[in-house]
Amino acid sequence: MPYFNRTLSKKYTGSSLKKIGGTSSSMFRFTQKLLSIITASLVISSAGCSHTSHASLDDRFTTEHVPKVKSVYGVLSSPDGKHTAYILYVPRRPLVDPNGPGYSELHVIDQNGVNKPFITGQVSVRGVAWKPDGSGISFLAKRGKDKKTGIYFIPVDGGEARKIVSHEENISSYSWHPSKNRVAFISKQKKDKAQSEMAKKGFNQEVVEEMSKPSIAWVTNIEEYGKENKANKRSIDLGDWSASSVTFAGNQRLIVAAAPSPRIDDHYMKRKLHIVDATSLKVERKLKTAGKMGQFVASPDGKTAAVIVGLDINDPRDGRLMIADLETGGTKVHFADDEFHVDRVQWINNSKLLTLISEGTKSRLKTVSKEGKILETIYAQDTIIRSISLPENGQKIALSGHTSRQPSEAFHLPLKANANLERLTHSNPWMAKLRFAKQETIRYRARDGLELEGILIHPIDKSNKPAPLIVSVHGGPESHIRDGWLTAYSLAGQFGAAEGFAIFYPNYRGSTGRGVKFSKMGQADYAGKEFNDIIDGIDYLASKGLVDKNKVGVTGGSYGGFASAWMATKHTKRFAASVMFVGISDQVSKFGTTDIPNEMFLVHSRKWPWDDWDFFRERSPITYVEQARTPILIMHGKNDTRVHPTQSMELFRYLKTLGKTPVRLVLYPGEGHGNRKAAGQYDYSLRLMRWMKHYLQGEGGAPPPHKLDYSAVKPAKKDDDAKKE
Repeated sequence: MPYFNRTLSKKYTGSSLKKIGGTSSSMFRFTQKLLSIITASLVISSAGCSHTSHASLDDRFTTEHVPKVKSVYGVLSSPDGKHTAYILYVPRRPLVDPNGPGYSELHVIDQNGVNKPFITGQVSVRGVAWKPDGSGISFLAKRGKDKKTGIYFIPVDGGEARKIVSHEENISSYSWHPSKNRVAFISKQKKDKAQSEMAKKGFNQEVVEEMSKPSIAWVTNIEEYGKENKANKRSIDLGDWSASSVTFAGNQRLIVAAAPSPRIDDHYMKRKLHIVDATSLKVERKLKTAGKMGQFVASPDGKTAAVIVGLDINDPRDGRLMIADLETGGTKVHFADDEFHVDRVQWINNSKLLTLISEGTKSRLKTVSKEGKILETIYAQDTIIRSISLPENGQKIALSGHTSRQPSEAFHLPLKANANLERLTHSNPWMAKLRFAKQETIRYRARDGLELEGILIHPIDKSNKPAPLIVSVHGGPESHIRDGWLTAYSLAGQFGAAEGFAIFYPNYRGSTGRGVKFSKMGQADYAGKEFNDIIDGIDYLASKGLVDKNKVGVTGGSYGGFASAWMATKHTKRFAASVMFVGISDQVSKFGTTDIPNEMFLVHSRKWPWDDWDFFRERSPITYVEQARTPILIMHGKNDTRVHPTQSMELFRYLKTLGKTPVRLVLYPGEGHGNRKAAGQYDYSLRLMRWMKHYLQGEGGAPPPHKLDYSAVKPAKKDDDAKKE
């Protein structure tokens, strides 16, 4: 039967008691309350870290493990294939390290498989690239007394890193010339000194969307001994266009991606590729593209470019392969009707590419001809691949990937059909002693017959009873959940399963991974069939006896936060708890406060608010607050420009004033569209689990205390980690 919420306070007790989670007497509630007092050590603690009554959590992945997980990304093979560089993400430890985002270290694996740390510790390394001659590795960083991000270089045979390019503002991306000591890079323009001085005197007003200047593409020579020849620094004239990335295309050309303004909306929807003469630095032509654009890479001879693009201006995500003739400007888009998305490409030679594809919940590596014909499948197993890199000899792919029980690591893979992975790194050896819950891709049909996919993580311990369920809804909606590592500060995954929950990640219509047609199915239908798909998935799981449909919680961030608010209001009888993160509550005011209004129109709503005010109001969770009875925890970064925090503040104030259901609002100062800092991430994990345990497994009623007892957290000590590794 539909779920009705528990009593909220003393004024709702007594005769107002209702059937709860399939149990129908007030005596049961009294007994449960008495047992909770007697067995206080088994009840959810204020820190959200207590153990369940049936077993110890010592051999399971819990919220305490989340801040320990290291992961590998940005794996790059050296040009000769003898070395593999990668970035190791090392999270900061709550209550031990200074608060902030995690650290990013540079490591290198030599041809003998020896893993050598190059730049480690409290560092933030990004933009890693091999110098084309293979002599060393460059990267972006701000080190020592640096006030701005510059380009550094470290020899592969060892030595200290030294800065090779500095600039008056931060460098955001760069590219090496294939044969010369030359670098192209992107940077913002220098701030106006007079304006900065006036700001110190209080004249710090902001004129919205009129003060930002376009970013500039530059080219500079590097001396043999590794210092920049500043006298040779030259800019590329793109007019008013704002550059975002650049790459050399052979010796003769550069390709620069730029948008008509610095606004993020234009970056998403209006970027074009500018083909630039490498000698004169004059723009030769712009390539014809429509809508979103992703990675672009030039062929070895510099005559052709492979570009990941949207099929048209309304395509929600770049995922088609475009081949462009850089000499004529001619383009051709491939895989327009195929039910997959292209994620990454790399040239094997001038006529063939290695292509990373998302196909449903899986990753596939395939070779593709320049004419758009799939040649052979290199990899079609269970590891979810994040990045690919191929040396010039083309013998062995370096890549990063993850599985349901293993965060992202580095691998080698032979460039041949149906090859097997060779694992290179073991970044979390302490995880070997833990048990992990079963995870699988499930398929079901929506009420209109459409076949859908999702990922289900079962409770770690089997039970004869259907499990309480946490539905975790992805954002976008132009993204999708892959069947790999699905545990993070905002994803309950394994730590939810350890507490006895089933965790369901639905890939509802509008998700990616299944082609353009599927990804457009949610357009012009905010919260309609797309969110009905989620409810249909719950009903499917309940029909199989896997989950208790009376004990269902929902959570998600951004568009997933929209779903969490929608389920807690419009479909309140179906949901016993909700945790909304950086989510949408009012589609009318959301449009007026976001930094991506054109993207919302072009690939989501397909109409403006003034075209149909009633539709935008009807598809807003705030419209249904009077009927809401689902306890909802709302969390949001105070500096969010994508979904303004007023979206959460509005929903909180309406529900709080009505007083018909438990509601709590948690704001994170200094955080934006998602939490990046260690403390905010850990706080979020604890609050997420405590809310779900309280309303799906506990006694419910009034919310748990708002304070968290952080002393219950057991952060890893650096020395202990070192011993384990």
